[in-house]
Amino acid sequence: MTIAITGATGNIGGAVARALAADGVPFRMIVRDAARAPALPGTDVAVATFDDVDAARTALEGIDVLLMVSAAEAEDRLAQHRAFVGAAATAGVRHVVYTSFSGAAADATFTLGRDHWATEQAIRATGMAHTFLRDNFYLDFVEDLVGEDGVIRGPAGDGAMAAVARADVARVATAVLEHPTAHLDRTYELTGPVAITLEQAAATVSAERGRTVTYHPETLDEAYASRARWNPERWQADAWVSTYTAIAEGALAHVSGDVERVTGRAPMTLQDVLRVG
Repeated sequence: MTIAITGATGNIGGAVARALAADGVPFRMIVRDAARAPALPGTDVAVATFDDVDAARTALEGIDVLLMVSAAEAEDRLAQHRAFVGAAATAGVRHVVYTSFSGAAADATFTLGRDHWATEQAIRATGMAHTFLRDNFYLDFVEDLVGEDGVIRGPAGDGAMAAVARADVARVATAVLEHPTAHLDRTYELTGPVAITLEQAAATVSAERGRTVTYHPETLDEAYASRARWNPERWQADAWVSTYTAIAEGALAHVSGDVERVTGRAPMTLQDVLRVG
């Protein structure tokens, strides 16, 4: 079995790369810039971007199992994903492990969840085996939601999210890559141990950081207006705002036991993540 991973210079892909190397599992890192690839034993490096089909096909030759960490948010991300999936199929990859999104669907309220759904369908259409890791929102981002005034603002109402630590996603991905036949054609919903509201999240950040953090539930109009100062493109503004409306509707509140089932380890809480960070 030959493994390749994307995203080795990022958070999840980097954690998976370090874990595989520590376990003595050889693999190939597919990166945009070879100079940024981590120096790890038992690895080789190939350079390709998702939308460079020829380079991706060459980079994936001889690969059996591929960890495809979703590309950075962009208006053309789905096109990038489809190009890379096609290159993987042409190169002879047998099994794609893809970091998707909880509740991925053609009509997902979180607009970027629609791209994840379409990517899943593209992978299925090739006939390659798959393992979809449907991640909830990341607990690691909660503190980033806090504004300079100590307020989390968004139209999430009193909805809750079963957000997951990126470290837990990486642990699941590592387990799947090391024993891929046990996870063929499976979809895992990766969540934290509990669903929390943004008011609860603010209280946890307050307690851990020793500063006052609060949550202000915005209206939709307020949400778009408060983000206009960054002059985002419409797709980006919709993605930002729908992060909160998806929470409000309860689409991300379901708590799954998949992290523990796959890794044998209970998932981290927001408190755990803040203490590690």
